[in-house]
Order: sequence, then structure tokens, then C-alpha cells
Amino acid sequence: MTEPSRTQSNASRYLFVLIAGLLVGIVVTVMAMRALQARQDPFPHSLMNVMARQAQLLGDSRKQNRCSVNDSTPRLQTLRSLTNDLDLAFPGLRDDTRFQQHASRFRATLNDALASPPADCTALAAVTEQLGNDCKACHQDFR
Repeated sequence: MTEPSRTQSNASRYLFVLIAGLLVGIVVTVMAMRALQARQDPFPHSLMNVMARQAQLLGDSRKQNRCSVNDSTPRLQTLRSLTNDLDLAFPGLRDDTRFQQHASRFRATLNDALASPPADCTALAAVTEQLGNDCKACHQDFR
């Protein structure tokens, strides 16, 4: 009669050790992932996210038929300001001529757009398409 209770006792011990091992494994994995993440510079990813959001907001303005100079110029100015930090965000690519060409082309597109801001949705669509092409060209080479 004592045998069934001993078997149940062993099974509960094994289950407890299994659950404790899983919990310890999860904690150690999270700690290791955080340590690896702390070694990475978040600036490049953050810069790309902010630039993508500004470009998305330009596209949203166009879709909402809000294409006046007052609607698009602040977004274009923000994008242009952010492009000044591309070399800081990607220091390993600072001396790469292809990267510099892509960055210069992107800046030139923004400079042209700011020199004569798009006044209607057709012009805004052309600017956003050119900006998208500039981004895509760089990402194809460096992603």
C-alpha cells in the first residue's frame, strides 16, 4: 500500500523539478537577451523608424487630401534634419562611397522638395515616390 504513494510522490517531484528548470531557463534566457541587447546601439534603428514614420505621415496626408504646403513642409523639414545624422547613425559606412551617394541623393531630393514645396497632391505624390525610391535603393545595398 505504500508503493502507490511513493510513485505519486516521485511524479510530483519530477514535475516540480521540470517546472523549476523551465522557469530558471526562461529567466537566464531573458537575462542573456537583455545583455546582448544592451551592447547594441539603438540609434540607427531609431533613426530609421522616425524617418519611416515621417514618410508614412506624408503619405497619409496625401491619402487624406491634405496636400497644402503647410501640411507637407514640416514633415519634409523633419526628414531633412534627420538626414544630417545618417553618418552618425552608421559610422561603419561613413567612408563607403555608395552609402554617401545614397545619402546625398536622399538629401538632394529633400532639398529640392523644400526649395519648391509640393502645393498639391500630385506634386506630393511625386515627392513621396522619389523619397521611397531613394530609401529603397539604399536599403537594397545595405540591409
